[in-house]
Amino acid sequence: MAAAAYLLVFLHVGSAFPVIKRSHHQLKQKNTALSTSPLFSSVSAQDLLYQDQQDAMLRRALREQELLSRNNEMKELLAPKLKAKPPQSGTGFGNVASNKAYDPAVQLAKEQAKVVRKEGVIRIDNVISDETADNLRCHILEQQQIAAIETDRDVSSSRIYYGVENRRKSRCDLQLSLLRGGFSAYLGNETAFELSYKKPHTVADALQEMLGEDGSLRHLYENLVTPNGELYELAAVITDPGSNRQMVHPDLPYNSKAPLYVIFLALQDVTENMGPTSFLLRTHTTKANVVFNSGDADEKEQQLLKSDCRLSTLKKGDAVLFDARLLHCGNANNEATRVLFNFSFRNPEVKGSLGYKGSIRPGYEGAMSLGDMTNALNAYVGGDENPFVDYIA
Repeated sequence: MAAAAYLLVFLHVGSAFPVIKRSHHQLKQKNTALSTSPLFSSVSAQDLLYQDQQDAMLRRALREQELLSRNNEMKELLAPKLKAKPPQSGTGFGNVASNKAYDPAVQLAKEQAKVVRKEGVIRIDNVISDETADNLRCHILEQQQIAAIETDRDVSSSRIYYGVENRRKSRCDLQLSLLRGGFSAYLGNETAFELSYKKPHTVADALQEMLGEDGSLRHLYENLVTPNGELYELAAVITDPGSNRQMVHPDLPYNSKAPLYVIFLALQDVTENMGPTSFLLRTHTTKANVVFNSGDADEKEQQLLKSDCRLSTLKKGDAVLFDARLLHCGNANNEATRVLFNFSFRNPEVKGSLGYKGSIRPGYEGAMSLGDMTNALNAYVGGDENPFVDYIA
């Protein structure tokens, strides 16, 4: 997921320069060229400042990890056992079987929404099938390779491909395309585009399972943001071994109303050593925010010591949905590449700037609502091979 707005001041310097692996010979050539450039000293200064900021953030993150684990046994975030409540007698739903107004999926979503509003986060298992998760993971890693090639060719294109987490070590937010063929649709390479167009539309397939007519998350999101909720983020959070632990943060400045609800969907099993996200339950409240932003170091450390922290180790196809005000952090990845599908919808009751720009491709901002997404997915099921093209630039 995108890093907290509070971290942007640390991340913006040099953030247009993605990390690209090069051979020793390539690096030597590039360093020789840079050393003769008048920009060399300023680039070096930016790199040094950036590294100092990263080191300071890591020290703080490790201190927070110590505090969170000192008085708390690390507990796994589990999916709550919920059931759709039957209609009450005398409300016109006496004969459930014959009354179409009663939908168990809608009723279950109401119970899930109660958990989100109370705890700030909910785990939902089996959101998409294993096959869809595998296909989407492969697609995302292919897109990551294209983004690396394109930004190596033209560093200014970095903003097109990468979101808030652009340059942190072994971590990126890859802004995904909704067009069939993915990034190839924008590159003018007809051969590559034609080949990719013959592949399944894996992003649409995944969204269909979640937000389509019978999607696993559709009714929950409709409950939280209504069909008018704006698609605010669409990305993949990718971490590789060596990715450091994040500092505890919310994703945006505090608002009395929940501005944004975010999905992290696991595209492979996420073990404890792969950097699962830690969530501090019930810290999306005004009271918790006042303490977190008080500037009182002792008070803040007491908050972490007393918090109810849960670790979101997930199985492939499982997801967490959380209120973006909730305190959370990604842990260090010491095992294998972790890919999370990440999207969010904005609460239409919250007007104006959220103080946080989500990870979403240029031209996608404000382009689609949840209702638009459902309509596009219905068209996709009906045979439209490129159902989002009318919504996005």
